[in-house]
Amino acid sequence: MKPVAIIGGGITGLTAAFYLQRKGVLVTLYEAGARAGGVIQSLRRDGFLAEFGPNTILETSPKITQLIQDVGLESRRLDSAPAADARYVVRYKRPIELPASLIGFFTTDLFSPKAKLSLLREPFISRRRDSKEESIGEFVLRRLGHEFLDHAIDPLVAGIYAGDPSKLSLQHAFPKLAKLEAEYGSLIKGQLFGARERKRRGEVAKERAPKFSFDEGLQVLTDTLARSLGNSLRLNTAVSQVSKISQDWELRLQQGTREFSEQHSAVLYAGTAFKLAQLRIQIGQKQLAMKAFGEIRHPPVASVVLGFRREEVTHPCQGFGMLIPRIEGFKILGTIFSSSLFPNRAPAGHLTLTSYIGGERYPELACVPSQRLVDLTMTDLQALLGARAKPVFQHTAFYPKAIPQYNVGYGRYRQLLDEIESGAQGLFFAGHYRDGVSLSDSIISGCNAADRIGEYTSQFHPATDLHHSTTPPLHQSMSSR
Repeated sequence: MKPVAIIGGGITGLTAAFYLQRKGVLVTLYEAGARAGGVIQSLRRDGFLAEFGPNTILETSPKITQLIQDVGLESRRLDSAPAADARYVVRYKRPIELPASLIGFFTTDLFSPKAKLSLLREPFISRRRDSKEESIGEFVLRRLGHEFLDHAIDPLVAGIYAGDPSKLSLQHAFPKLAKLEAEYGSLIKGQLFGARERKRRGEVAKERAPKFSFDEGLQVLTDTLARSLGNSLRLNTAVSQVSKISQDWELRLQQGTREFSEQHSAVLYAGTAFKLAQLRIQIGQKQLAMKAFGEIRHPPVASVVLGFRREEVTHPCQGFGMLIPRIEGFKILGTIFSSSLFPNRAPAGHLTLTSYIGGERYPELACVPSQRLVDLTMTDLQALLGARAKPVFQHTAFYPKAIPQYNVGYGRYRQLLDEIESGAQGLFFAGHYRDGVSLSDSIISGCNAADRIGEYTSQFHPATDLHHSTTPPLHQSMSSR
């Protein structure tokens, strides 16, 4: 049997390739760039560690735990410090810790008495009964009111999607919230009565999921996965066309000025939506219309990692970090207290702060020169955290097309992917444009894709080792979302 082709060497493609190999399925992973790992990249310099993209993995599924065991990285795993559970939201121009209990909610300064009363009324608000697709903003206004939208949901949306709550689809961007209202008629009732069902499925809510990384950052995982592929990983190899040839698939490839073709038994596209829009997919005489995926919004985002001497920042910076509502008027979307999360992110007597700029809130600011990004971040950190001196370490990364926005109407893209998969046997899609934008979502997407492809290829050639399926036993089964 010919190898399965995987297009895209980010975490989804690497995970799928790793597990397909464990199933005894030959794979070839094509990555257009010079390195595998996608946005996951870690930099160690002068005792500081900077993450270019995500900072943590959320252990929301047994599949994530299993992956770390299977790649042999348990000894290099770092769990977040207990103090990192504290999260802050900015109000009144200062960070206020999010309450961790019901009593804490009713005593916090983060919300007014009116907002607290609206939460008590939430279980008695009727569920929506028509089929209209709501934005997360409309949903929160209807059930909780404007203050929760401005001071809780807006910063949350900025932290997850760098998005706009008035545009993001409740159904597609926050499907679990939509499900709580549909099944229980209330968010509060759903949290109370849905906990048993989530436990049965092996799921952990993202806000309560353990957070972890590795001793030298998240790149440890992608580097390890890449090494496991050996010669099956083809870097600097772009795919321009995918064509169905009888029972096989032919890929048109380019390495520098060299153009050539390879044939494969199946194809997994694990790249980005905007690159998918440029890919030619031919089935017989019919060329599939992929340009629609270029419509998916990807706002620019820049990350700014700054290192300070501990005494030059007045805030203790103990916790996960702070999120900033638009209404507060700052330029950064939020800041992760990186050196409070994990050890060895900063030299002794120093701390590392990772901030983000841009997104749908201020897309133009993400595109400014590196030093301007540092200056904008410093202005806000001075006001919010009391950063009193120039940083002793700085690093910026710019993503012109960062996070796919699951805006209202996003269902048509997912439906189109389903239709293409159904009509083109042996062609599969996975990744953050389809299965969720978090790093944990992307890992699970890769695991699930490996299972689907393994089942497909087994009809032509039985897998050599069924014990290496990524699907856990029935008593541990869970959904990918």
